Amino acid sequence: MPKVTIDGIEIEVPDGTTILNAARMIGGKIVPPAMCYYSKLKTTGGYCRTCLVKVVQGSAKDPRPMPKLMVSCSTTVQDGMVVQNITSPEVMEARRGVVEFLLINHPLDCPICDQAGECKLQDLGYEHGLQKTRYEFPRRTFEKEDIGDKIKLHMTRCILCYRCVKVAEQLTPKRVHGVMNRGDVAEISTYIKNSIDNDFSGNMIDVCPVGALTDKTFRFQSRVWYVKPMDAHRDCKKCSGKVVVWMKDEEILRVTARMDKNNEVEEFICNECRFEKKDPADWVIEKPTHIDRHSVIAQNHYEDEKQLQLGKFTDPKMIPKAEPKLKK
Repeated sequence: MPKVTIDGIEIEVPDGTTILNAARMIGGKIVPPAMCYYSKLKTTGGYCRTCLVKVVQGSAKDPRPMPKLMVSCSTTVQDGMVVQNITSPEVMEARRGVVEFLLINHPLDCPICDQAGECKLQDLGYEHGLQKTRYEFPRRTFEKEDIGDKIKLHMTRCILCYRCVKVAEQLTPKRVHGVMNRGDVAEISTYIKNSIDNDFSGNMIDVCPVGALTDKTFRFQSRVWYVKPMDAHRDCKKCSGKVVVWMKDEEILRVTARMDKNNEVEEFICNECRFEKKDPADWVIEKPTHIDRHSVIAQNHYEDEKQLQLGKFTDPKMIPKAEPKLKK
């Protein structure tokens, strides 16, 4: 098994592991950001360029550095490889440039966007973005479009990561949307409006890293930090039925797939579970979903450690509620 050193930390990984996944095994701040790569989907990666790293030693057999910054999501680890990520000023400068490029046409929709609080581009903009834009030309704009009875497309926000296209190719029997045109007029679209109606099309919403694809049944209902995400499951013939239900008091406002530590879907879910099962009686509520304490969603989100150790929440009445507001 090859050994790789990333930002001074050495790890042994299986053959065929990419630099990005090796960094994810280590964890922490040395993990390069990834806006297009998705480990659960094949042939992703290489589109956004946010995961660039510097390979200062190619391998133990060939210690020469690679001549340019490499895409970590598709570069395979070699034994003895030495990689720099956040320790390289060159990488950080390149990442700032990539983020500036991604934000050239991206609108300042954060105050009204449903993705706020869950948006990786928002995080990247905060970490690497400029305080103002140097772009002097008009930004490209598109009309909002319904690409299904439950999905709204804001192409103006899209960064062309191709994740939704990969979902359609690999999870559905027939893909009816894709990237039309090229260059600065490229866009996600369909030739026939409202044609995306297959059972797993809602997973495009979960994999979208920005607010380009949103759930029409949840739009403008609440900010994500005002609702309580709870792990839940049900018997479903189409998918695993393991989801996260986002609750406000006794009401389910939306249903999403469960995410792993890399913010990727663990198991894709069907549209019936996602859009049609909004009654708490339809679900077995297990426990509060684990939320990273650095996330804004963690505000007022308390995980009952005792319940997590003893068992699962099986009664909706056991779901922790927000503390009542004091009357003035």
